[in-house]
Amino acid sequence: QVQLVESGGGLVQPGGSLRLSCAASETIFSMNAMGWYRQAPGKERELVARFRRVGSTMDLDYPDSVKGRFTISRDNAKNTVHLQMNNLKPEDTAVYYCNAGRNGASYWGKGTLVTVSS
Repeated sequence: QVQLVESGGGLVQPGGSLRLSCAASETIFSMNAMGWYRQAPGKERELVARFRRVGSTMDLDYPDSVKGRFTISRDNAKNTVHLQMNNLKPEDTAVYYCNAGRNGASYWGKGTLVTVSS
């Protein structure tokens, strides 16, 4: 069972930045996919950014809603994945969840709340 712990959420004004971190209990190098999803009140959970193994390489996936504003990165030595969020908008308000996938199993953190408001 992979444990994922998110941190870095909070309240930020529109146009501001936040950096989320996800610490994994096991080596992230072994994951087939790892990234971030979010869920706003009354909405379904949606992809924000992820690494996805394709053959011997790691592809990056971003939806159009965050492309150019959000950047995912990873530190294999620390088993940590980060999400740098810039130019935040009120519609980015949501609970952000870290996700990891390996050998058909999917693991989730408990989430961290991001609120974008003036």
